Amino acid sequence: MIWAWSGFITFVVILLALDLGVFNKKAHAPSMKEALLFTGGVMALALVFTAVVWVSYHNHWLGLGNHVDAVDKQVNDGRLAAVKFLTGYVIELSLSMDNVFVIALIFAHLRIPVHLQHRVLFWGILGALVMRGAMIGVGAALVARYHWVLYVFGAFLVYTGVRMLFTTTEEDAPGETWVMRQLRKYFPITDEFHGSHFTVMINGRRWLTPLAVALVLVETTDLIFAVDSIPAIFAITADPFLVFTSNVFAILCLRSLYFGLAGLIERFKYLKVSLSLILALVGVKMLAGGWLRALIGESLNFWMLGLVAGILLAGAVASNWGSRSTTPAA
Repeated sequence: MIWAWSGFITFVVILLALDLGVFNKKAHAPSMKEALLFTGGVMALALVFTAVVWVSYHNHWLGLGNHVDAVDKQVNDGRLAAVKFLTGYVIELSLSMDNVFVIALIFAHLRIPVHLQHRVLFWGILGALVMRGAMIGVGAALVARYHWVLYVFGAFLVYTGVRMLFTTTEEDAPGETWVMRQLRKYFPITDEFHGSHFTVMINGRRWLTPLAVALVLVETTDLIFAVDSIPAIFAITADPFLVFTSNVFAILCLRSLYFGLAGLIERFKYLKVSLSLILALVGVKMLAGGWLRALIGESLNFWMLGLVAGILLAGAVASNWGSRSTTPAA
């Protein structure tokens, strides 16, 4: 299986190298068209990878599909593995949308120029891959050894979903967070930007630029959101390869989703409701997985995929309808 991991990580490194070294070699603000094209490209690659997963697990290539999944106690054949990957990808992608809007608030608060935001998000992606990889490794080991951990994850997700639905208070501004205070306590921070540099030498001392502060805050928010999203995918599978790859494709979409959606924040008035319902749904699936599997059968993951997609679609339609109804007539 080491070759499967090595091959996928090499593939991701090539994508990121093309992103930074070819498509975004010069700092610029991606247009809506560029953002949507990149998002569509990553989604297309995710669908192609779904087919690769199907074939690889069906034929047990590179050691894939030879182990019992700790979540449903089944060996993942091609079809089951592909459905689990796609469902996990949709769940992770939907939960990443909330992260997009928090990142937009961070950039607005720190007044990060639009043409420098891509650089922060690019390096933020690399950090997110490392952090999530570590969290997934620990989580998969816990689920494999202690199945009751799934019930803890499930209860946590239901609680988080309900709390998100009924919480109306606004969070503190990013600049007032504990992380920001700690940065200012231990590091000198410049008030001005110094091109695309994260640090700069001034009078023989290393200073952080606002770009570095933005990067730290972006990494911190991803870590916080991962606390919700990583347990969510364990409602679908505990196969580390499927969990990690679905997370990676969702993270790759995150950067382009930001440039495509950040300007439309106000129109997604029901996004919070959609995300809270998705968190509660996957939590219930964890808590009642055995009963639901006995009731619905092997098509349970298909139902999960359809329900998640349906919740997202309903939220988007309701948001669009709500924004139209509140637009003053000409």
